[in-house]
Amino acid sequence: QVQLVESGGGLVQTGGSLSLSCAASGDTSSTYAMGWFRQAPGKGREFVSGITWSSGITEYYADAVRGRFTISRDTAKNMIYLQMNSLKPEDTAVYYCAARLNPGTYRRLDEWAYWGQGTLVTVSS
Repeated sequence: QVQLVESGGGLVQTGGSLSLSCAASGDTSSTYAMGWFRQAPGKGREFVSGITWSSGITEYYADAVRGRFTISRDTAKNMIYLQMNSLKPEDTAVYYCAARLNPGTYRRLDEWAYWGQGTLVTVSS
């Protein structure tokens, strides 16, 4: 079992920056990758970014955030981060941290094994 706890959400103005953190605890030895999803009000949960965990570093981004968001990891601390720059009102959402045990299709929610409770990011116009 892996437990995930997000932090760092808040209110920011359009064009501003915000950094999210996700702390993983429990047995992370089988973790293949970790990532971030978001769910805007009235919409479904969508993939934002992912990063491989144990062997090398490969990053994945949704088209909507590529070039503005950067994912990173610190395996020694069992942490991942999401640096969000040039934020837009459409980035407003609850952001969730997730962990997966296998490679596959990162945008598929059902392929992720563990989820955090989420942290709210609000971007004001």
